[in-house]
Amino acid sequence: MTAPGRRSSTFTRLLRHGFTDASAAERLLDSDELMPVRNDPVLLEALGATADPDQALLGLVRLLEAQPDPTARRELLDTLIAAKPLRDRLLGVLGASAALADHLARHPKDWHALVTYEPRDLHPGVEEFERGLAEAGDPVSLRVAYRRCLLSIAARDVCGTTNIAETAAELADLATATLRAALAIARAAAPEDAALCRLAVIAMGKCGGHELNYVSDVDVIFVGEAVDGADEGKALRAATKLASHMMRVCSETTVEGSIWPVDANLRPEGRNGPLVRTLSSHLAYYQRWAKTWEFQALLKARPVAGDIELGEEYVTALEPLVWQAAERENFVADVQKMRRRVVENIPAAEVDRELKLGPGGLRDVEFAVQLLQLVHGRADASLRSGTTLDALQALAAGGYVGRQDAVQLDDAYRFLRSMEHRIQLYRLRRTHLVPEDDADLRRIGRSLGLRADPVAELTREWRRHTAVVRRLHEKLFYRPLLDAVAQLAPGEARLSPEAARERLVALGYADPAAALRHLEALASGVTRKAAIQRTLLPVLLGWFADSADPDAGLLNFRKVSDALGKTPWYLRLLRDEGAAAENLARVLSAGRLAPDLLMRAPEAVALLGDGDGGGLGPRGRDHLEQEILAAVGRADGAVQAVTAARGVRRRELFRTAAADIVGSYGTETHPAVADQGALVDRVGAAVSDLTAATLAGTLRAVVRDGWGEELPTRFAVIGMGRFGGHELGYGSDADVVFVHEPREGVGEREAADAANKVVSEMRRLLQIPSADPPLLIDADLRPEGKSGPLVRTLKSYEAYYRRWSLVWESQALLRAEPVAGDEDLGRRFVELIDPLRYPARGLGDEAVREIRRLKARMEAERLPRGADPKLHTKLGPGGLSDVEWTVQLMQLRHGHAEPGLRTTRTRAALAAARAADLISAEDAETLDEAWVLATRVRNAVMLVRGRAGDTFPSDGREVAAVGRYLGYGDGMVGDMLDAYRRTARRARSVVEELFYGG
Repeated sequence: MTAPGRRSSTFTRLLRHGFTDASAAERLLDSDELMPVRNDPVLLEALGATADPDQALLGLVRLLEAQPDPTARRELLDTLIAAKPLRDRLLGVLGASAALADHLARHPKDWHALVTYEPRDLHPGVEEFERGLAEAGDPVSLRVAYRRCLLSIAARDVCGTTNIAETAAELADLATATLRAALAIARAAAPEDAALCRLAVIAMGKCGGHELNYVSDVDVIFVGEAVDGADEGKALRAATKLASHMMRVCSETTVEGSIWPVDANLRPEGRNGPLVRTLSSHLAYYQRWAKTWEFQALLKARPVAGDIELGEEYVTALEPLVWQAAERENFVADVQKMRRRVVENIPAAEVDRELKLGPGGLRDVEFAVQLLQLVHGRADASLRSGTTLDALQALAAGGYVGRQDAVQLDDAYRFLRSMEHRIQLYRLRRTHLVPEDDADLRRIGRSLGLRADPVAELTREWRRHTAVVRRLHEKLFYRPLLDAVAQLAPGEARLSPEAARERLVALGYADPAAALRHLEALASGVTRKAAIQRTLLPVLLGWFADSADPDAGLLNFRKVSDALGKTPWYLRLLRDEGAAAENLARVLSAGRLAPDLLMRAPEAVALLGDGDGGGLGPRGRDHLEQEILAAVGRADGAVQAVTAARGVRRRELFRTAAADIVGSYGTETHPAVADQGALVDRVGAAVSDLTAATLAGTLRAVVRDGWGEELPTRFAVIGMGRFGGHELGYGSDADVVFVHEPREGVGEREAADAANKVVSEMRRLLQIPSADPPLLIDADLRPEGKSGPLVRTLKSYEAYYRRWSLVWESQALLRAEPVAGDEDLGRRFVELIDPLRYPARGLGDEAVREIRRLKARMEAERLPRGADPKLHTKLGPGGLSDVEWTVQLMQLRHGHAEPGLRTTRTRAALAAARAADLISAEDAETLDEAWVLATRVRNAVMLVRGRAGDTFPSDGREVAAVGRYLGYGDGMVGDMLDAYRRTARRARSVVEELFYGG
């Protein structure tokens, strides 16, 4: 007897053998059932070798208790101790699967299925499983027989007799035998239906690919034909009854549970289509209507039950279509978009535990392999395997995937599939989530041979393999392209030129020959630059392919690298700064404007980093003005000074454009900015502040060059239009008016001459042809327009506005704001115009009618000939003009009474009108949405084309690039245009009511 407070030697031995509840284990070992063998060291050693010794011991006691008599119990114990194969198999299953332990407790004689240890038992196929199910004549007995077969598969798996690929193949073969048995039950129940039709069952998904899980939907497609002389309609109805009955036999829950769901939703038209179709009907659908993912699914199609000859005809008929899928427009984008959609649909709380669908999971490997099969399988029949690991091996053998990459992916896939199997085997439940409970993780880790610290080791290995997949699954497409052109490893299988061309075309490159030349120039050689670029390019090529113009992205990257490739900080930035490489790829492939700005001074690529010295955040006006004035102060003469100011402007335009592109596209670590209005406001404020700072610097340079420190007249620049409203776009001119006031003792003529000379010189210097984009100054909103003097004194403005001011000029002054020059003069100009733009009594009826007449005339006369009014962002219905005139009318009417309306900014004024109940919340939201969208389109057009435009481009690639900027994927241009028309139409209806009808 053990002394109180001391542990028995058995207790200690149990802990040493991996038991976690040694007290409970001692009690079980002391039970009557195990009394004859409780001290047998062989038993304890065998239990300690299982995934969960506690669970294995409990399962063994339950199995012994369930034996019908002492003789049967003695037979089990004797065999267990004497026969190592049975001992390892039985205890291994009991320690890994509580569900199969339950099955053995319900069917205590089924342990005999684990005794047989003949060579043919090591790797059974469909024929052996059919024999195991032969006596099952109803759904209940089929379930019992199925689990008896499953016992032997699980035993070989947990004992290491079979590897993961062999286990998955056996599970698929068992599923095939089960489908055949279920169909036989259905036929026996309705022989008259069976006599009318031929019915083929085509396995899809993992069953078709011969790589099934323990618990998974079994995906199928049904093909039916009438037997000779039978009516086709009646035959299809009969085949549908048989197929439905077969599915129920497998799927319905009975006293023995269910087997697995049979899922026919991969059929044409999914669940909305007929369950059974004729072969000709299948063929017609795939020829006319099938989407890319449906051809991808057909990679694994395999006839498994019913009329095998008909099934083979189905596969033969559809096979040519499968291998033509890569020629479809947007093929790769469609496949990758579907993959992204899968990830996006995972609940956020589960994404990090998703073994199958999460980033770096099983689906990433499967999608990558299938994509490469579809691209290259048409020309290379060796790639046409439905099994992921076999296909991966074939891709590596043919040079379509780097050998080392293939080895790493193979290892990761096998490990992740093994985890998935162990997770599902425990309860025989369909799940792909890694459990959170330490006991579950311990069992899984031990079952995979991780014994020192199972939980920590399992977590570490799982994360390591997931990281490998995440790093490699997209590079698989691109690394062999580099190997094909760099030719650094003699003897390695590599892509042929034709295969490289096929892959580039599939990835969206319009000129694969040029792309290969760029890759060769970038990746060839043994220099440090080439080595780093070979590392970067597989990732960059993927980001380029995600854009509307991959060719431009690659060409622009070559240009930047040619300019900066010998600069140490450039390669270090791309290699070490996490965001820099992806930001650069997005910017270089999003259109012409940002790359053009970058090529004029490639060192601006440093802004794309995420370190202390970089960043794409906007810089305030004070900061910009301080930098520009400092540069002007250091310059020798006005020309050099304004050149420096324009250089800062170019760099900051690039910063703004890059931030806009990255925010609109999103990156792997930061999703696209959801608030479109915030993006518009950021661009408008940044470009407006930059323009104001540039004008301030140019004004300082001109004055200093012509007059020294002080101009003979005070001088101010007043921003108008979008400039005054802080709403400038990339292609906007600077709308301004100029005001001056002679200094004391200076004559009117001298002051006017000086002011006019300043304006003339500012305009000239800002438009001198150079590497920097010009800044056009537009003063047409001044009194009397082009017919009036370019510069007026404050008194002249006062006199003009008092005598001659028209209502359109009051409307234009709503957006007037000082932007440069003498601050006091600018403030007094604002005081002068406030009574005009915010009249104390609002607008009279005649003034309102005049504004409406002007608007109607502008709509009729100014729209460019041939333009589609519904897509014109400025003058079309529901466009910028509609929204702005509606808001400005409210400002003119109510600005005096409502201080919130006294703003130059359209969106702020609209919000103020809403707060003052001048417009409903719904109408305000409609107008705001339309204004933001129209502004975004204009910004997109400038970014994409490199020149301003008010309507969508007609070129296919350009309009697709606009769509990507706006958040639309490949092939969604029609959706984008429909959405714009719909948004504009809703806004126009509000304008009709508030502007024309109010």
